[in-house]
Amino acid sequence: MPTAETRKEKLDLRLTASAKKTLQRAAQASGRSVSEFVLESALARAEETLPDRQRFGLEAEQWTAFQAALDAPAKSAGRLAKLLQEPSVFERKRR
Repeated sequence: MPTAETRKEKLDLRLTASAKKTLQRAAQASGRSVSEFVLESALARAEETLPDRQRFGLEAEQWTAFQAALDAPAKSAGRLAKLLQEPSVFERKRR
């Protein structure tokens, strides 16, 4: 069980009157203070957002294939190289 951590940090937030009213109603409906509701909601969203941007798991075979793909020489991008040599639409003279 995690230990209780003392809240020492503060986060200021500017919002519209209607957003504040919505948060107040939602907090009241869930039996929490607005601060508790906003903090819990924001942390839940952060936990949904971060995992696939920080780490991912692979089986041993998948890891080997992943490493091989990273170590492989870059594929030729002939069409892309040709495209990059052409003047862009912004560089072309107006007719």
